[in-house]
Amino acid sequence: MAAKLIQSAKPISQEAIAKSTHLLIVLPESRPEVPCGDVLDARLKRAKAKYEELAKSPIHADLPGGGHVAWVVLKSGQSVFEQHTVLRKAMAPLLEEEPDTLNIAVLGSAEQRASAAEAAVYVAWVNGTSLPTRKKKDKPWTLGKIRLHGHDDADDFAALAARAEGNLLARSLTQLPANDLTPGLYRKFVRELADKQGWKHEEYDLKKLRKMGAGAFVAVAQGSEPEDAAIVHLTYTPKKSRKTIALVGKGICFDTGGHNLKPARYMHGMHEDMNGSAVALGILLAATQSKLPVRIDCWLAIAQNHIGPLAYKQNDVVTALNGTTIEIIHTDAEGRMVLADTLTLASREKPDLMIDFATLTGSMMTALGSRYSGVLGNRPELLCQAVGVGAKVGERVNAFPFDADYDEELDSDIADVKQCTLDGDADHIIAARFLSKFIENDPAWLHVDLSAVRNKGGLGAVMGDVTGFGVGLGLGLVVAAVE
Repeated sequence: MAAKLIQSAKPISQEAIAKSTHLLIVLPESRPEVPCGDVLDARLKRAKAKYEELAKSPIHADLPGGGHVAWVVLKSGQSVFEQHTVLRKAMAPLLEEEPDTLNIAVLGSAEQRASAAEAAVYVAWVNGTSLPTRKKKDKPWTLGKIRLHGHDDADDFAALAARAEGNLLARSLTQLPANDLTPGLYRKFVRELADKQGWKHEEYDLKKLRKMGAGAFVAVAQGSEPEDAAIVHLTYTPKKSRKTIALVGKGICFDTGGHNLKPARYMHGMHEDMNGSAVALGILLAATQSKLPVRIDCWLAIAQNHIGPLAYKQNDVVTALNGTTIEIIHTDAEGRMVLADTLTLASREKPDLMIDFATLTGSMMTALGSRYSGVLGNRPELLCQAVGVGAKVGERVNAFPFDADYDEELDSDIADVKQCTLDGDADHIIAARFLSKFIENDPAWLHVDLSAVRNKGGLGAVMGDVTGFGVGLGLGLVVAAVE
């Protein structure tokens, strides 16, 4: 749960400063009268730094009463990502001490204080709970209270709290080791969460999927024992829903690569290959807590990609749910296989908008690194909107081509389509073209390839390596769709 927020429109008092054990002071570009200004000036002098440099490098100090304080400047013209980044750097030493209460003081004009408060409180909320760990010495920690001084408007923060909860859910699931989140355990968790949140819950297990003819999903899942894979369908239906949005998430709980076995260096961390499903689930939770007036169908493709006698192999030909035959080229391209049948199921519900999230291709990581994620889709205006929403929420995305002539790379001599190529060139584009062949009824569709799932040292607002990237983007797109 997010820390309790206590707001006051009044500037922080000397008494509050004296009582603060952990204090963040967020300053405007033009220097005002600064709380603890004499201490700040002494630190700036020692560092041979100027006030304006606080916009890049926050300064910390211990106060006479034993408290710890950080000063940071937010400049006009900074992007949300830049604001989140500098606030994360300022707040990290404060939250690393796992305090019960964090005091935040915002200064400047009313507009500056409102903007600073929103950014600072979100960064505190999203980092205010420890992630799952197996270390004996580590105990679970949650920030108890945030005392905000200088701004008081309750309407500003409800959506931010929900977004932070969604991000935390995505990161917590992604952090779990593979033996703590098998497909069976994952399904159990989702079932219990659905009961708690009042979502309709439906599962398509392998028996049902075989009967339906979902050969693409089954091809990947059949190599695992026990057969606990499934496509899980969750539905949030508010009383007044204006539109229907489908969220689809890749949920490969562990990816060995199958018969095309990954080397150890690349198999390490493959418990995070279910991150797309965790992001979709985090968006659903945030939308539910925000009581958004939109029906959301959330489809989670939960499986593992193992090696064994029944595992699918190169040159197999399988038939997907929509009747398309697929020639298998590489068993480590399993994500597009499980998504293919899941996208068909999701599109048959005729949503107004469909967004899928997946840690899908290494070529997207090559193209962008781990600081951006890539988007592709069948509506140019949707790609532009995604880039804009990403900038607004501090989760940056870059749009890639989606032209039909890339389909030539998927021509097969024996089946309707190849699963991929062995070259790897532009595989993020080819993968999206492959996925598009399994979408029915032509909804507006956005594919998010999550190359920013993990970034060493944190990214934007998030301090940990696992970023939860995509929850803010997806929630922003859902909100935009109903406005």
